[in-house]
Amino acid sequence: MRWIAVAVLASSGLVSCATYQDELASGQRAFEASEHDRALAIFRALEPDTARLSASERARYAYLRGMTDFRIGYQAEARHWLSVAFALEQQSPGSLPEDWNKRLTESLKDLNEEVYTGGIESLSNAASAKAAPSTEDTGDTTPPAAPPKAPPKADDN
Repeated sequence: MRWIAVAVLASSGLVSCATYQDELASGQRAFEASEHDRALAIFRALEPDTARLSASERARYAYLRGMTDFRIGYQAEARHWLSVAFALEQQSPGSLPEDWNKRLTESLKDLNEEVYTGGIESLSNAASAKAAPSTEDTGDTTPPAAPPKAPPKADDN
């Protein structure tokens, strides 16, 4: 009976290791299908476990995470993850496919140039940098709603 328990524990350890690679592959499929919000959710969930990935897989993770952030408009985060991918590629050349490495270098160069010319503030997230549309943008001519009135005070008679 004990050997069954040992076999189950050993196989569950192997399954859990494969899970991280599966999650990385799932995130990559979402990225390649232009499902960037889904890819980002997968990558964020995988982030605490990236130490369990091989060096090559960590480089892949950092590249895919950075490019996902880049495409969504999270430029500061994209610069961080692409810098990590660049450093990992420098440590282990060939970790990334040649076309990824080229795209990585170009994207990181663009983001760095933005920082060098406009400061780190120039990388504010596109999603949060967008102001709420004005009535001129939407064509809406209704005035904004008035704030609610305070309730009348009770007389102390």
